[in-house]
Amino acid sequence: MPTTHSRHARTRRALRGHRYFRTALTVSAAAVIAGSLTTAPAPAAASPSESRDDTAYRGEVEVVRTPTGADDDSVLTGRVFVDADRNSASDDDEAGLAGVMVTNGRDVVRTDGEGRYRLPAFDNMTVSITQPSGYQVPMDEHNIPQFHYNHLPEGSPELRYGGIAPTGPLPSAVNFPVVESEGTAAAEQSCVIAGDLQTYDRQEIEYARAGAIKDLSDRHDYAGCGALFVGDIVGDDLSLYPDVKDLVSEINGPVRFLPGNHDLDFDAPSAEHSFDTFRAQLAPEYYSFDVGDVHVITLNTVDYPCTAADDSPEGIAEHCADPEGDPSYNGRIDDDQLTWLQRDLDNVDRDKLIVLASHISLLNYADEGSPVHQVDQVSRVHELLEGRRAVALSGHSHSIENLKAGDDVEGWRDIFGVEGLPFPHITAGAISGDWYSGAIGEEGYPAAIGRDGGRPGVVTLDIEGNEFRERYTVTGESDDVQTQLGINSPTYREWFEERREWNADPVGEAPELEEPLVVDRADLIHGSWLTTNFFFGSTGSTVEVSIDGGPAEEATRTQQMEGEAVNVGAEYSDPYAVSQQLVHGGSIAERTMHLWRFDLPRNLRTGQHTAEVTATDSYGREFTDVLEFEIVGRR
Repeated sequence: MPTTHSRHARTRRALRGHRYFRTALTVSAAAVIAGSLTTAPAPAAASPSESRDDTAYRGEVEVVRTPTGADDDSVLTGRVFVDADRNSASDDDEAGLAGVMVTNGRDVVRTDGEGRYRLPAFDNMTVSITQPSGYQVPMDEHNIPQFHYNHLPEGSPELRYGGIAPTGPLPSAVNFPVVESEGTAAAEQSCVIAGDLQTYDRQEIEYARAGAIKDLSDRHDYAGCGALFVGDIVGDDLSLYPDVKDLVSEINGPVRFLPGNHDLDFDAPSAEHSFDTFRAQLAPEYYSFDVGDVHVITLNTVDYPCTAADDSPEGIAEHCADPEGDPSYNGRIDDDQLTWLQRDLDNVDRDKLIVLASHISLLNYADEGSPVHQVDQVSRVHELLEGRRAVALSGHSHSIENLKAGDDVEGWRDIFGVEGLPFPHITAGAISGDWYSGAIGEEGYPAAIGRDGGRPGVVTLDIEGNEFRERYTVTGESDDVQTQLGINSPTYREWFEERREWNADPVGEAPELEEPLVVDRADLIHGSWLTTNFFFGSTGSTVEVSIDGGPAEEATRTQQMEGEAVNVGAEYSDPYAVSQQLVHGGSIAERTMHLWRFDLPRNLRTGQHTAEVTATDSYGREFTDVLEFEIVGRR
């Protein structure tokens, strides 16, 4: 089968009558005018072994311990130094680096002219540096940056997955090595944002390896900024962290992590220890780093054990996920982290692009009516970023959402008092898609079509200076695969309700949807339309449809994002996605902010028809897809 048809191989097996094919990506002239931002081309590819082993800077943070320990156990000192010989040791002839931000998770200081710093010290702190543009911190053998030190003298309380081992007294010094880097200095960057790897077992580790991780191992365009995994790295079983480390060692750039609600030490006695194993194995709970003209901030937006406005059953039920079960959590940023965020931003030039990453979204579409699955302090975060060029990125909801400044839905107003986004908010989908559900494809991983009808993949921010363009790459596909087409007809909607009811209580034979791309005259008369699920479609995007080579006409977006309530149900669903989900398992794609509909003319002649669909994103990039369907007499 030709590779251009590969994305429909599973479609043909699952849905009789589907006939899809794809034409090449075209880009409008408006998108490539002189001086405009364009998608960064991949540089000449080095071999994976060369990019990972021969040129990578490997090393670790230098922790200096002397018999007498620190002179003052209330103050931590150290230096940031240029590691000329790359041995991770601060030699006398190696220069210190001035002006580097260093934090204990509350305070933020900058190194002096000799690269030295002093910070207040306290038990259970994580000390980290903000990697400056033009320099790179060392990576371990798994490509995970080494830029922090956990100080917990007695170690974690007894935890199933170990937590942090006792660190002993405060070190005499903690020194952070860096090397010069043209890659992190460049104004042009590509930053990969990967949502919800969320592997529950080793089989799912292999699904990820065959899918998105293979895709990333074949790419060489993100070595400077790297890949950021925005939480739910595993699915509750933290013993899988070593397997995840092995997995990401195949990636061609630094690999950073932030925590999600499935990365918790659920047996932690208090919130201060709820991410101890994550901190020991992967990264601080929150931190920042610089590349080019970009300042990336990673947040911990998971509050566990959940705290509510009050301790009443009503308060807990409203503000905590699974209030009667274990675990319960909330989308929240604690006071220490908010203090750190303000101090971090106070040290960042106002002309830099701020990339703000978290697991639970500040706000999103999929959960717009939930106070749990968005962040209580969203208005405060918006205030801190006022007047800055910014974009927020997240995971958690297993949906793809490209939300633009000004987008608005009812739930944000009712719950948080937010009327229109002040800057873009992007939900990056999930590598696991719909939790690795659905039919297994020829490539060795499940279809896992999401609750919004989107396919699994990753987001890339292509950056020039302090401006960016976002793109979505479907797992196993090139970047021109951006749409999914179907027909929503009365026959389909009737089947939707019958099949959904049957799935709730599966007795007897399941109703089948036969010939989903065959529309009879009755269907035309009572309302049938072509659907286009434009995965990264947004406000400012358009979809046009040409039937049988006729004039192109504009389709209508089913969710306008103008402050209205969310539209839910069969009429707002993606028929292709639902026909997979209700047969092979998974969520039901009956609400999405990136679906367009085009009413089929009632006078279409009997016989075969071809619809050519052109989806144009907010930057003028065009993507063409084709759907063949048939009109018949009454069935």
